[in-house]
Amino acid sequence: MHSKQRLTEQRLARVLSQRVRPAVHARALPLTVEIWNAPGEPVPAAQAIAAPYRPVAVGHRWGPAWSTSWFRISGEVPAHWAGQRIEAVLDLGFDVTGPGFSTEGLVHRPDGSVVKALNPRNAWIPVADPASGGERFTYYVEAAANPTVPLPGEAHHAPTRAGDRPAWLTGAAAADGDPLYRLRRAELTVFDREVWELAQDLDVLGELMHALPEGAERRWQLLHTLERALDAVDVQDVPATAAAARAVLRPALAAPATAGAHRISAVGHAHIDTAWLWPLREAARKVARTVSNVTHLMDHHPGFRFAMSQAQQLAWLKEQHPALYARVREKAASGQFLPVGSLWVEPDTNITGGEAFARQLVHGKRFYAQEFGVETEELWLPDTFGYQAAMPQLLKLAGVRWFLTQKISWNTTNKFPHHTFWWEGIDGTRIFTHFPPADTYNGELTGAELAHTVRNFQDKGPANRSLLPFGYGDGGGGPTREMLARAERLADLEGSPRVEIEPPAAFFARAHAEYPDAPVWLGELYLEFHRGTLTSQLRTKQGNRRSEHLLREAELWSATAAVHRGLPYPYEALDRLWKTVLLHQFHDILPGSSIAWVHRQAEETYAAVHAELTGIVDAAQRALAGPGDGTVVFNGAPHARGGVPAFGSAPRAGEPAPEVDPVPDGDGRLVLDNGLVRFTVDARGLVVSAVDLAAGREALPPGAAANLLQLHQDFPNEYDAWDLDAFYRNTVRDLDVADEVTAVPGGVEVRRSFGSSRIRQRLSLREGARRLDIDTEIDWHERERILKAAFPLDVRADHSTAEIPFGHVRRPTHTNTSWDAARFEICAHRFLHVGERGWGAALVNDSTYGHDVTRDVRPDGGTTTTVRLSLLRAPRFPDPDADQGTHRLRYGLLLGASVADAVREGYALNLAERAVPGGTAVAPLVSVADDAVVIEAVKLADDASGDLVVRLYEAHGGRARTTLAVSVPWRTVTETDLLERPLPDAEPVHAADRPGPVLTLRPFEIRTLRIALATGA
Repeated sequence: MHSKQRLTEQRLARVLSQRVRPAVHARALPLTVEIWNAPGEPVPAAQAIAAPYRPVAVGHRWGPAWSTSWFRISGEVPAHWAGQRIEAVLDLGFDVTGPGFSTEGLVHRPDGSVVKALNPRNAWIPVADPASGGERFTYYVEAAANPTVPLPGEAHHAPTRAGDRPAWLTGAAAADGDPLYRLRRAELTVFDREVWELAQDLDVLGELMHALPEGAERRWQLLHTLERALDAVDVQDVPATAAAARAVLRPALAAPATAGAHRISAVGHAHIDTAWLWPLREAARKVARTVSNVTHLMDHHPGFRFAMSQAQQLAWLKEQHPALYARVREKAASGQFLPVGSLWVEPDTNITGGEAFARQLVHGKRFYAQEFGVETEELWLPDTFGYQAAMPQLLKLAGVRWFLTQKISWNTTNKFPHHTFWWEGIDGTRIFTHFPPADTYNGELTGAELAHTVRNFQDKGPANRSLLPFGYGDGGGGPTREMLARAERLADLEGSPRVEIEPPAAFFARAHAEYPDAPVWLGELYLEFHRGTLTSQLRTKQGNRRSEHLLREAELWSATAAVHRGLPYPYEALDRLWKTVLLHQFHDILPGSSIAWVHRQAEETYAAVHAELTGIVDAAQRALAGPGDGTVVFNGAPHARGGVPAFGSAPRAGEPAPEVDPVPDGDGRLVLDNGLVRFTVDARGLVVSAVDLAAGREALPPGAAANLLQLHQDFPNEYDAWDLDAFYRNTVRDLDVADEVTAVPGGVEVRRSFGSSRIRQRLSLREGARRLDIDTEIDWHERERILKAAFPLDVRADHSTAEIPFGHVRRPTHTNTSWDAARFEICAHRFLHVGERGWGAALVNDSTYGHDVTRDVRPDGGTTTTVRLSLLRAPRFPDPDADQGTHRLRYGLLLGASVADAVREGYALNLAERAVPGGTAVAPLVSVADDAVVIEAVKLADDASGDLVVRLYEAHGGRARTTLAVSVPWRTVTETDLLERPLPDAEPVHAADRPGPVLTLRPFEIRTLRIALATGA
């Protein structure tokens, strides 16, 4: 017998796409269409519905970029269509791209209530089912003219202006620019259910056939069955022959899966990027569109389950679409709509600070509990660019049991060895974790996806379950009725894994029971990709870092002023400001991978946040400082300094430690020497000697220079703002020529120019300090370059130690394995330390996250370990002006430093002392005697009870035992979770029992303590 395989496959594809699917809505009549173009930003539905409309026809061009047009469509159901399902079909211009990345629409009734959304895979509107005939109807479609980024005709990831905020949005002028879209279809149609079902049958069996191995008997059986079904279809009259074709297919669809078939828990989902190739306001509209679609599906599919993460998005929905939000609550109560994720947004976890990540959990879980009565137990974070190693403990402290992500499948060097495993953090906490082996969070339940899931699953044998999120995502859209039809057919189908739609919690409970002794992965989940996100868009990263520290101070001093002076605690303002900062930690804002509009708006928002928080801090400190002609110094850092206790204040006693004036050495060099350390700067403006005088040790290798600025070409293969490809190191330009090197009071000033850019640096050293401070101002106008600051050190370090949230991690400096080599760009927060037994050095910074560490053995036998900070990038997509302009940042080289020293100096650099007029010292509300125990947060309890909440952690990586001293009268101290709820086994410590709670902490352990103050405290 001759094979007809390819012939039948080609036939199936053409008949399905050109005859069967078009026949679903073959009977059609034109709709009456009118349009109103909204000026400026989007308007409420009531305003748009009352606006003046003008008639247009199919073919009408509409929508300058980022504008909104409202279409009014109307018609009448013919009498002879009675008894049938009637739908309107609109194509707003959907030929450009897939769901969520171009135009979308939200359909309203005349009363303003929402029906559902329109996108390229979901272009229908329900009119009547069944129709009576003669019904008249009117709908209003809010159509967003969102441009594709890049625009059609532009090269993939080429520079584009499509992401700029249009100037006309700032005023009331009408939108300008060429229309992006053309109305392509507007028809009233009969929905032919039998033809639609035939399309789903052919789709599922055809996909399964393609996914099966060439030699599989089931594949050839399906080929034969599909050929006979196609023979039964009259391509000139599909509706008349659909039932006969379906009868041919029915036995093949009824054949059950094998007993050992892989089991897939399918979870409806729509990952919606809170900002990315669209601004925040558009993300809020995407949420409404997606939610309207899924709640409409739930009405007709009781078994459908949809998981939605990101509490911020539901908060937007509550504010902007209260009726639709009420539908969500209704569906949540029925168990169909599943709030998941436990976070305020899906943040970047590398750059987000520890306390901020804790607040992501607090605000996320609290929103779900208050709004839905749900205690979320999973962390749903599919699309973030790597996961820091303190997360397991933070998750457990928030009541999270399970973690899901997919992004590690994007690794470009090493394939992660597990899909289900225990993830162990730096303190020893373990979280049960799953990576969907379908390698997507935007599944469509296709045969190819299911086959890949089975082939790819790394834990075959002891485990046989995986999870697959399905639904259009990134730009939203969610599952479709076609996807639900696939799930129904794939529930028990020979040759396929078994597919069951169920909640994530059901999957995790079963997977855990099946595989309780899953393997363990210790430490960070490093993504071998998107390393450039540690550096892109410096202003956004600085805004976040400074906001995190200002929020810390605002809570600390407001709580202190409330307890000591009775000043009202700004609960509402702090809650609002925290949520604003948390929002901007989303994993395409904070990493610097969004369009220009997003980052310019973020800069404006951070400026407002900083101004308000500075006002809160100032008001609290002035109340605490009281009257007087002196100056009171406040120390918001967790370690005492300059005679001022941590979290307390003291009248200034004399002037701050002065900066050392530079002294010429007679060889054209300038020396900064304070008796502890000595730094020498040559005529190139480079540090050519760094001596630890106490240790009698030169820190730099022979002939090396530190603070060497280096410029690399930075043109990754694909994702400009995201990626830093290893070949960037192949070309480098040392910026070793200075325009000026000048001795100034208290330091050395260095000026450089290169390309179109200018740099001014001020190098300074204070009396009593071991840290050379480098204050850098850069007027940056390079393109597709990365700027690094190199510090070669004469240290044989086989690892580096980098601060992460609530601790630090050690990473190899060698490249013994492919896993080591892949970590050629690493994340550090306030410090990065390298050392050998007895001596070390650290780099501390105020806004840098990207670093790299390399090592080399010199001819003299010594080892040079070079630490570099990534200061600036200049990617051109998706923001062609990323990082252009003036920046100011600070970093410092600390000599003779232990990791404990690096911890202290990192906080000190980021939390400067504040001087306020007044005359009253203030004792810290709480303190600890052990520097290894860092108090991270001091605040009043969120429930406005007046209780004091303290969060602290062990910061050095060892065991610690200390007493928490409380300086005001107190009644009890109770250990709580992150949400300030008593831990199940917590026994309150009473003031009568002891002077303060004695704390014993394991390495990197995080503790939250709630202190009930005595009346009148």
